[in-house]
Order: sequence, then structure tokens, then C-alpha cells
Amino acid sequence: AKAATLWSMSIVPVCVCVDSYKPVIIVHGIFDGPQQFQNLSRFIKKVHPGTEVTVIDLYDDLLSLQPLWKQVPDFRQSFNSIMKNAPDGVHLLCFSQGGLICRALLSTTPNHNVHTFISLSSPLAGQYGDTDYLQKVFHKTVKKNVHFICYNKFGQKVSICDYWNDPHQRRSYLRNNIFLPLLNGERPHTWRENFLQIEKLVLIGGPDDGVITPWQSSHFGFYDSSENVVEMQKQEFYLNDAFGLKTLDQRGDLVTCVHSGVKHTTWHSNFTVFRDCMEKWLT
Repeated sequence: AKAATLWSMSIVPVCVCVDSYKPVIIVHGIFDGPQQFQNLSRFIKKVHPGTEVTVIDLYDDLLSLQPLWKQVPDFRQSFNSIMKNAPDGVHLLCFSQGGLICRALLSTTPNHNVHTFISLSSPLAGQYGDTDYLQKVFHKTVKKNVHFICYNKFGQKVSICDYWNDPHQRRSYLRNNIFLPLLNGERPHTWRENFLQIEKLVLIGGPDDGVITPWQSSHFGFYDSSENVVEMQKQEFYLNDAFGLKTLDQRGDLVTCVHSGVKHTTWHSNFTVFRDCMEKWLT
């Protein structure tokens, strides 16, 4: 009995600690839905077991062409329901057109608790290119003529027009586009502090994307009137810190990741892209 007593006294309580990861909310792109993000969800759960991953199931496929200011409030409802149950914060991972929806969510939602916003191949500074996606929406229309369709009340009811940025039609873009100029602070707004609540902004894109045009738009670069690409740090909205981009950069909270050889529709199923550009930020 004495030996047993000594043995029992020598036992040291052991604490088994399990890592807890913030929930990840994924917002799909144009002509997409949750089914396209099964691989990405598996990647996240494989490297960070137990992570709650939600791909918001709204405005899938052809419904993704609905105007973005119509989509944003519905995405916000789902976003808020996840966020309120995550007191330690959430991560927002958004692909293509979804990156613009997420920017609108962050800009117009006070007191959100998004820790990291990952924008995966999104036309953040706009889109201007003759691509297969353009032909799906506006059959046989070339890029130089799209402004006739997009920069009016009818056109602004089609999502792609909300971020169509014709560098040769600057005045018309600023006057008639009711979405992207607001997000970029090219029209006055009071959303800057909301966007700056994020702790990290990760921008992912690459030269072989084939859809985002110019591809540098995924890093907030864009064409000038001669269709030369002007990098993010020389864009007027960056220099003016119109929505907080320069502040994030100066804080050291802006990360860019470039991958070549990746086509637009394969970003979210490429494990190398996930490992190199996303994994470390989703803890």
C-alpha cells in the first residue's frame, strides 16, 4: 500500500493541448459555386485539422451575374452568422469576383473581426480584356466596345460591369460605375476604417492567369490610358491612401504572392499555391 501511495504521488498531471484554428469563409467567383472549392477546403483541413471551412452557397453559376450591390447584403448575412460565433476572429478567402464582394463586405461592415483577407486572383483594380469570360457574358463584343454596355443603368445590373474599368473611358467609368470607384475611394466614402480592421491582406495572382486582365490587377496594378501597367504603389488610390491600402503596406500587413504557370480556374485546386501563398496565414 505504501508503494502504491508513493507511485500515485509521483504522477504529474499532463495537459494535452490542441491547436485551434480560426474559421475560414470562402467566397466563390463568377460562374462558380461551392463544388469548385472542395479541393481547397480539403487542403485547409489537411494542414490545419479541425478548421471550420464554409464556402458560402449563394449566387452560384449564372446567378453570379447579378449586380454586386445586390449580392453583398445576402453574403453579409451568411458572413455575420459565422463571424458572431467566432469571438477570436475569422479568415476570409475570396476568389476572382468574390474578392470584390469581400472587399465590399469589409468596407461596409463596421466592427467585423476578419483577421486575414486573402484575395485569390481577383480583379481588384478592375478588368479590361478580351477573354473567354467576356464572350460568355457579351457575345462577340470586344473590350473596346464594352463601355457602351457597362456604363449605363442597364449595364450596372450585370456583375462584370461593376468592375469593368476601361482606361480609355475614365470619365465615364467614374461617373457611371457605381461599384468599383466607391471601393477604390475614387468616389468619396467613409469606409476606410472598416477595411483597416483586417490584420493582414494577402494578394495572389500571376502572369499566366489568362482571365484577370491585366493580371497585375490582382495586386492592385492597372493600365494607364496607353495600356501600360502601372504598379500598385503608383496608383492614385494608393498614393492618396483612399481606402487604407498604403496604411496596410506601411504597417507591414500587405503580402503579395506571384505564381507563374497557373490558369485562372486552377488557382483554388493547386496545392503549391496553397502551400506557398495561403497556408501560413490561415492559423
